[in-house]
Amino acid sequence: MLYASPLDSAYHPSGSTTVDPIGYGKVAVVTGCTSSIGLAVTQLLLAHQFSICGLDNVEFDYRLLREADHGRFHFHKEDLSARDGEGIQEGVRICRSVFGERIDALINIPFLLLSATSPNSDALVLSTKLTAPILMMQAVLPLMKPHRSGAIVNVACPAAVDDVAHTAAREGLLGATKSVAWGCRGEGVRVNAVLPGVVTGVDEKIAAMEVARAVLFLASEEARGVNGVGLPVGRIREAV
Repeated sequence: MLYASPLDSAYHPSGSTTVDPIGYGKVAVVTGCTSSIGLAVTQLLLAHQFSICGLDNVEFDYRLLREADHGRFHFHKEDLSARDGEGIQEGVRICRSVFGERIDALINIPFLLLSATSPNSDALVLSTKLTAPILMMQAVLPLMKPHRSGAIVNVACPAAVDDVAHTAAREGLLGATKSVAWGCRGEGVRVNAVLPGVVTGVDEKIAAMEVARAVLFLASEEARGVNGVGLPVGRIREAV
């Protein structure tokens, strides 16, 4: 794991408390913020002074954040895969009401707790991990394009070549990432994806915080020349 603090405790960054040029004054929307990767991304972006609107259908535990960061984090409980996109529009509306009319970064982390016996499980996987991220991109682009700036980072579901729905969602989101990146070329908005291997919150194959570091890079100005890329992180089994 990149940092000593486990993901079930508040993350305490080291270093000074001066202005951080990476995230100071910027607003990010993080979906799936209660998942292991989502929490790691939220903690890391807050440590770099982003203001964050977190969206998820599971309650967020504010105790996992430093008290100093609470004022820059707003959580809204919403099922982004339901109501034909109405939940997504409501999430964006909440973000605008709290942080203003500008969104600098969207971090799409589609997360789904799914039982093997869940009815229509394949449809739920595709709705949550493919359709919702696409609709989320469509919802925030009108707030990015007028400023000719913005970064979208889609975190695809972990590699699962033996699961048709997860594989379809992963490849579909990568294709959507490249398509939107091409459509936004010349408009100042970058769209990239992170392709993680199997991730745990502790240290099985790759730590969630390592994925978060890749997300932070793609969301930052350090990656201003990177667009339409799928960045692998960790051990990924590729389908032949």
